[in-house]
Amino acid sequence: MQIPLISIITINFNNLEGLKKTMQSVFEQTYKNFEYIVIDGGSTDGSAAYIENHKDTIDYWVSETDTGIYNAMNKGIKVAKGEYLLFLNSGDHLINTNVLSDCNSFINLYELIYFNLKIINTNDSYIRCYPDKLPFSYLVNDTLPHPATFIKATLFDKVGLYDENYLIVSDWKFFIESICKYNVSYKRIDRTLSVFYLDGISSQLNNREIINKEKNKILNKEFSAYVDDIKLLLEINPLITNLKKSRKINFLIKLGLLNKF
Repeated sequence: MQIPLISIITINFNNLEGLKKTMQSVFEQTYKNFEYIVIDGGSTDGSAAYIENHKDTIDYWVSETDTGIYNAMNKGIKVAKGEYLLFLNSGDHLINTNVLSDCNSFINLYELIYFNLKIINTNDSYIRCYPDKLPFSYLVNDTLPHPATFIKATLFDKVGLYDENYLIVSDWKFFIESICKYNVSYKRIDRTLSVFYLDGISSQLNNREIINKEKNKILNKEFSAYVDDIKLLLEINPLITNLKKSRKINFLIKLGLLNKF
């Protein structure tokens, strides 16, 4: 099986220390069949100079003003030559030096390939695993991790680029539309690919209101026929879960008086 070229894209704005961590994890990979793209938003903290100092190991880079996160990510998509794209934004990093070598054989056939993600918080860290199946009810409240998801480049032709009209949730919009509207193929791989720190814009509690507002706008615009149904389902699910745990219910099932549900 021919291993496809990967485009690793890093966007950055005034996050020099995070950028160093990200770029170093890419440079140190034992696997080399990838191109590296760095999109800087005109940083003034020394990031541009750091990128330029490493230009010999970067396939494409630019430092210029942009209109936000998704504008920068779209710039990366437009210049990428790889068959699969991985967004490893400043601060995120690959989990070890061999991870691309270990995981590259899985990067083929499917339009989305997603791995586990190590999440580091202020006081702890844990491995976040994602489900094998991604129903609409799951994606309404959750998403795939862009630092641990390989996206086939042709998917951006099918679904479109990231919607720059939204501040925080355009990657969520892209994934829920890809899977639930365009029925793209996807595969979960039970290995940990990268590390994510809970200090990004989507992780900040004071952005929760913006996130909910943007999500509701997208759901009502793109999935209006399902909104009421999914609200009802989300209300019922906790009740079903509690019933499954009920000793009386399980006793009646054992007696054959109730069917297992």
